[in-house]
Amino acid sequence: MESENNIESAAKDAAESAKNTAESAKDTAQSAAKDVASSAKDVADSAKNTAESAAKNVADAANKAGQAGKKAVNNVVGDVIPSQPPIDSQSDVHQLKSRLEWGEPAFTILDVRDRTTYNEGHIMGSMPMPIDELVDRATPSLAKSRDIYVYGANDEETNQAAQALRSAGFEHVSALKGGLAAWKAVGGPTEGIVESKTPAGADDYNVVERLKNHAETQNKKV
Repeated sequence: MESENNIESAAKDAAESAKNTAESAKDTAQSAAKDVASSAKDVADSAKNTAESAAKNVADAANKAGQAGKKAVNNVVGDVIPSQPPIDSQSDVHQLKSRLEWGEPAFTILDVRDRTTYNEGHIMGSMPMPIDELVDRATPSLAKSRDIYVYGANDEETNQAAQALRSAGFEHVSALKGGLAAWKAVGGPTEGIVESKTPAGADDYNVVERLKNHAETQNKKV
C-alpha cells in the first residue's frame, strides 16, 4: 500500500513539474514574441521616419530649384518686358492703348453708356454695363482686385461710374478721360453696328514682335 502511495505521489509531482515547465515555456515564448514585435515596430518606425525625411529633403530641394529657376527667368526677361505701373484713378487713352498693345489680359474695360449707344460703337473688347445697372452687374462678375477702366458718354458720367465702383469695394478703378472720342482720336480700335472698326496695324498687337523691337532698342543703347 505504501508503495502505491509513493508511486501516486511521484506521478502527481511529475505532472505538476510538467505543468510548471509548460507554463514557463509559454511565458518565455510570449515574452520573446513581444520582444520581436516591438523590435519590428521600431525598425518600421525608423524606416518610415527616414523615408519621410528623405521625401521632405527632396521636396525642399525641388522648391528651391523652382524658385531659383523662376528668379533666373525673371532676370532674363526683366530687361525685355517693361513692368506695368499701378493703375491711376484717372487714365488717358494712351495708357490704355499701351496695355492693349502689349497684350495684357489682367484688366477689364467697362462702357457705362446705354446699350443702344454701346451697340452703335464702342472700344473694342469693352463690356456693356449701363450706369444704372453697373454695381449690380459688376459685383458678381468681376474680382474686387481687378484693374478696371471705365468710360461713359462724357467725363462727368465716367467719373460718376468710377466712384460708384470704388464705393462698392473695387480697388483698382480708373476713369478713362475723353471716353470713346479720345480713344478714336489716337487710332484705338472700335467695333459696333454704326461705328466702323478701326483696324490695328499689322504688328500693333503682336507681342513677340514688340519684344524683339524692344530688345533691339536696348542693344543699341548699350
